[in-house]
Amino acid sequence: MFGLIGHSPSLTQAHIAARELGFPEYADRDLEFWCSAPPQIADTVRLTSLTGETIEGRYIDSCFLPEMLMNNRGKTAVRKILNAMAHAQKYGIQTTALGGFSSIVFENFKLYQMRQVRNVQLEFERFTTGNTHTAYIICRQVELMAERLNLDLGRSTVAVVGATGDIGSAVCRWLSTKLDVQDLLLVARQQDRLEALAGELGRGKVLPMEEALPLADVIVWVASMPKGVEIDADGLKKPCLIVDGGYPKNLGTRIQHPEIHILSGGIVEHAIGIESKIMRIIGMAEPARQVFACFAESMLLEFEKWYTNFSWSRNQITVAKMEQIGQASVKHGFSPLLLEVAS
Repeated sequence: MFGLIGHSPSLTQAHIAARELGFPEYADRDLEFWCSAPPQIADTVRLTSLTGETIEGRYIDSCFLPEMLMNNRGKTAVRKILNAMAHAQKYGIQTTALGGFSSIVFENFKLYQMRQVRNVQLEFERFTTGNTHTAYIICRQVELMAERLNLDLGRSTVAVVGATGDIGSAVCRWLSTKLDVQDLLLVARQQDRLEALAGELGRGKVLPMEEALPLADVIVWVASMPKGVEIDADGLKKPCLIVDGGYPKNLGTRIQHPEIHILSGGIVEHAIGIESKIMRIIGMAEPARQVFACFAESMLLEFEKWYTNFSWSRNQITVAKMEQIGQASVKHGFSPLLLEVAS
């Protein structure tokens, strides 16, 4: 059995999810209530591989909300994720993916130093961030969409915003070795980490975002959108492909231009279909087929019987691991979400 730890993107959405998932006592309650609410197994998820094997999993709502990070409730955020992990382990789930902000909270607050959750000693080999599969899918989205838009990546400039993060650095490794893009622009907040990444890659130009974006034929966005930051569509190349791998995905509402193609990054479609309630509630456009790639990683680990924390720790994702999870992804019927382009 696989597990998915998720959360709502806002208090308003949490109220909607609570009503639809059968938790009326959680609906219309304030942030204080949600800060104390325990994790809940909120849905059963089933899918069948192209190989014919059917697996089943559980969706666990951690009752974490992003507002908790904005209101100096870091300790509450930590407690929420740890409690959800302990809940999954006590339920006997073999591999659980940390979705949404769960993996970010885990890494930023160093939850790997906090194994003891009340009477539960966390076994970290039961959990995966799902970032390896997410990075692989984003890279395939870049490659396949470039073909649809007639963009020659060998002659294109690609900017990666959030390049030093776990997913961002993995994307940069793939772009450098597998796709050999003409120019790779590295954008992130910490200069020393950017320079270290460029040194590792042996290439890449470190630029501030306002200089990098107007130069890019392809933008891979794998960072949170800082408050007050706006992107000037008039200043971007036309055509331009933007793969929005952030969470929540909001570039499509901020930038609207017929020659700027914005794709929701890190989402896969399943060839046969997914039985669940939660995929519709968390906003999948086609909930019977689509799922976040990080969640799909735990499904792939269950199909392959790889009971391990396949994605773990920061900046440890290799091209070889991306290829490995990518082969399993294709085998079991997942494909990257793409945009239709008018001919």
